[in-house]
Amino acid sequence: MPQRRKKIAKTKAPNRFEKGQIQIYTGDGKGKTTAALGLAFRAAGRGYRTYFGQFMKSRPSGERAAAKRLGGLITFAMFGRPGLIHIKDRPDPEDVRPARRGLDLCRKAMLSGRYDIIVLDEVNVAIHFGLLDIVDVLAVIDQKPDAVELVLTGRRAPTALVKRAGLVTEMKPVKHYFDIGIPARLGIEE
Repeated sequence: MPQRRKKIAKTKAPNRFEKGQIQIYTGDGKGKTTAALGLAFRAAGRGYRTYFGQFMKSRPSGERAAAKRLGGLITFAMFGRPGLIHIKDRPDPEDVRPARRGLDLCRKAMLSGRYDIIVLDEVNVAIHFGLLDIVDVLAVIDQKPDAVELVLTGRRAPTALVKRAGLVTEMKPVKHYFDIGIPARLGIEE
């Protein structure tokens, strides 16, 4: 006798958040972007849409490949150019332009009504490197609709952002295999 397949319940369209919060994942430990991705993945399971803006990133990654399989519930945008950023006295205008453009695109996505969660991945580092002005990031926060959850990641979260957040998690390194020369691995760090 053939086995019957269980029906998979369709996820109904969620109610919008009544009061979206501001979350920050910061610190020197691994896992800030991963925490934001976990939130986006969990939200996708409930039918919520996430816009994931990645500052200072431009390489293909496993998370973007996985998101394509979720039927458009997680949208990625990258605002960086290949290679590392080297800060001397001032940031290179070639790094500043995509960061500023990215902040504007994240703001537009946040105000569009299309997304429930907006992630500004590595925005704290972009501020620290001088690619973005904290005043401009605070202006985006001031425009956040009540129904939107806003997530900011990256080391060195500025105090002004921490004061605005309802949740701040600091990742603290205890031990990391990078320290003994094991490079980033496909599917784990990339």
